[in-house]
Amino acid sequence: MRIAVLIIGIVVALFGTLFAFQGFGVVGGSPMSGTTTWSVLGPIIALIGVGIAGYAWRLKP
Repeated sequence: MRIAVLIIGIVVALFGTLFAFQGFGVVGGSPMSGTTTWSVLGPIIALIGVGIAGYAWRLKP
């Protein structure tokens, strides 16, 4: 269970990072590119993913 939650947290953090880069215009080719909404939501989603992964890391095996 710990490994599954850790992987989910990492995936959520990676998607949040991707959304942030699209919002900032670093990654193009998407309707999300250069949009302020994703510039704000992306880092929030990434932090939630890091929090989930950190929680899973601290769980006892």
